[in-house]
Amino acid sequence: MKILISGGGTGGHIYPGLAIAKSLEQRNDDVEIAFVGTEQGLEADIVPKEGYQLKTIQVQGLPRKVSLDLIKAAFKSLVGFFEAKLILNNFEPDIVVGTGGYVCGPIVLAAALSNIPTVIHEQNAYPGLTNRLLAKVVDKIALSNLDAKEYLKDLDKVVLTGNPIRPAILEQNRTKAFKELGLNPRQKVILVFGGSRGAKSINQAVVKLYKEIKGSNLQLLHITGKNGFEEVEAKAEELGINNMESGQIIIKPYLYNMEAALNVADLVISRAGATGLAEITACGIPAILIPYPYAAENHQEYNARSLERKNAAEVILDQELTGDKLSEVVNELIFDEQKLKKMAQASKELGQPDAAKNLVALIQDLIS
Repeated sequence: MKILISGGGTGGHIYPGLAIAKSLEQRNDDVEIAFVGTEQGLEADIVPKEGYQLKTIQVQGLPRKVSLDLIKAAFKSLVGFFEAKLILNNFEPDIVVGTGGYVCGPIVLAAALSNIPTVIHEQNAYPGLTNRLLAKVVDKIALSNLDAKEYLKDLDKVVLTGNPIRPAILEQNRTKAFKELGLNPRQKVILVFGGSRGAKSINQAVVKLYKEIKGSNLQLLHITGKNGFEEVEAKAEELGINNMESGQIIIKPYLYNMEAALNVADLVISRAGATGLAEITACGIPAILIPYPYAAENHQEYNARSLERKNAAEVILDQELTGDKLSEVVNELIFDEQKLKKMAQASKELGQPDAAKNLVALIQDLIS
């Protein structure tokens, strides 16, 4: 079985592809997998490090307005299409899987026109432009969120699979996680994260919570991101929080065992990226979501509103975020046991812990 997987630009498109690849290898003894991306994208760094071959093509995103840049991008995509055809001829895949981002456009289109089975995976509640265009020609459309159906016409192709998550998240021992993180299992935990680089607006608002948390029966695990740590560290020291590795308020630039944090959290404050939400809902955690306002086509707000409508999250828009506003919402939730329990249940019902297995089954069905 030979499989080509394409997706790039952001980790949100790359990591689902890697999860699919690993799951395929676990379930099949005889499988050959290669990825298609660009030399400039994150995939050029991430995919080879994960042990997979990366075949590259020329392609770039299409500007939304008619301009010289649009003509250049269209020409580059045309070149990428013929490079994709060459890759298909040489590799001879049984199926081509696209996980989003403009990089998967040429290879999935070329495969569809060559009568090679194709499937695209959409992680967000609002489908990206590339996937909306490819939906017309592919065999199957795998969704992480059923709300995305509203923006697609070929509903007979749609299959709800979920968004693959790291197996370690579901395998974590909760008691061991408390011990690893230095947290008290008898006190509630609020987990804050804004991505590996951090989210300045979230960090600034959360610092305002420090005074309320200090001396209460709550614990705060604040993952600032590498870019925001020094600023938060300085603010914490001003408030008399000197030991930031333990105690009620733990502040770290990055956390390598995020699976442990997700397993002890009673409430999460975060952005609304698809991968993060897949992990949050798989663990059944109530959330306060602050969508990244500059995400492509504002897809993070669509993701956040989807959870809000299903009573699994509260949403605060970035432009409305203040320390006082965040404090108000946190206090409304964390001390209301009944509401917190209902949100946790709603979150759990949205989780798709078998997403990788579902995608593998879909791929195998298409091949057979």
